[in-house]
Amino acid sequence: MFEDFTVTDRWTKKSVHCVYQALIVAIATRHADAVDIKFLVDGTTVWIALPHPAWVEYKKRTGKLITDPLAVEIAGHYLKSALETGEGLGRDMYSLTVEETLTHLQAVVAAMQEPVTA
Repeated sequence: MFEDFTVTDRWTKKSVHCVYQALIVAIATRHADAVDIKFLVDGTTVWIALPHPAWVEYKKRTGKLITDPLAVEIAGHYLKSALETGEGLGRDMYSLTVEETLTHLQAVVAAMQEPVTA
């Protein structure tokens, strides 16, 4: 759903193409307690940082795990929302809080559960 998508930027009304590129545990690269997810946004690198404590909190609340593919979907959902609301395209890194991460996770799960219409 959110690995490769197009969205309209709120301010420019321009169609923006976003493509997932990488998922990196940030402890190794920048000593942060997060997972960094890289997207190309019209060819420009944008990172979405999801905090590791969100994994713990989600497991505590639901008994389920956040998998790497689900983390990519969460980051992509956030990126799409940021562009649609005008928060996107201006920085090369966006760091979400635990609650923001879980809110976008809930939205992704809800979208996945919607029935497919033909």
